[in-house]
Amino acid sequence: MHAGIEVRGLTADDEYFVGTCSHRNESEEIDASSHRRVAWLKANHAEGVRAKVALRDGRHAGFLFCMPIEVSPWGPRGENLLVVPCLFVLPHSTDHGIGGALLEAAEQEARDQGLAGIVLQAVHLEGWWFMPAAYFEARGWEAVDRRGATRLLWKRFAEQAAPPRLLEPTYTFQPAAGRVVVDLFWNRFCLTSDMEAQRVRDVAAEFGEQVQLNEHQAEQAETLGLCGIPRAIYVDGQEISWGYEAPRDGIRDAIRRALSEH
Repeated sequence: MHAGIEVRGLTADDEYFVGTCSHRNESEEIDASSHRRVAWLKANHAEGVRAKVALRDGRHAGFLFCMPIEVSPWGPRGENLLVVPCLFVLPHSTDHGIGGALLEAAEQEARDQGLAGIVLQAVHLEGWWFMPAAYFEARGWEAVDRRGATRLLWKRFAEQAAPPRLLEPTYTFQPAAGRVVVDLFWNRFCLTSDMEAQRVRDVAAEFGEQVQLNEHQAEQAETLGLCGIPRAIYVDGQEISWGYEAPRDGIRDAIRRALSEH
């Protein structure tokens, strides 16, 4: 570990930084979702959910989430493994060994919890900055499953560890007579998913009885197991997405288009 780098478990001083994904003092919406996210982290501590926080020279530099695969609202499928759904380092703190230090802390957490390995989902695209597969592969992580540019990478600590697998979406649209159906798949673990979910609720309510909103909360293991979708929005069976949290106007327009087709 580089000099001046410290990795610790989540403290009260870290909650706002971690909860907002470093987007501190940007909006009331982010702050509200941050509170819900931190509450979820704390409520699931006994289940093995952890946040590891990195400091460089005493200042926040990055963080990592890890949790047993059985309680991960982001997947994948498997058992007796620790999942790392998110690793983030502030731009001014890259190239200081912070990502590696956080991964070492996660591996130690997996061993401390008596798990057989550690797994994460990464992206294999040139120039991709968030969870880039090449970064982890260079540190000894091996591909165990793949789909398109998505890579499921792991390190196993026991030979008998069963390989995990990517989630397989199984969504089937169920229409409702005289209504537009909005199927919302979401989780509180992801800041943008939580924000998006609240926007969907607010916009759907504007249309009253014209819209039927079905919520599918991915942090409920049974729900995730049945649908295989941690985050998505469908309007009358058609997925809508923007590559970031869905804007209210975009959700509103999608519902209006669907109503015009009824």
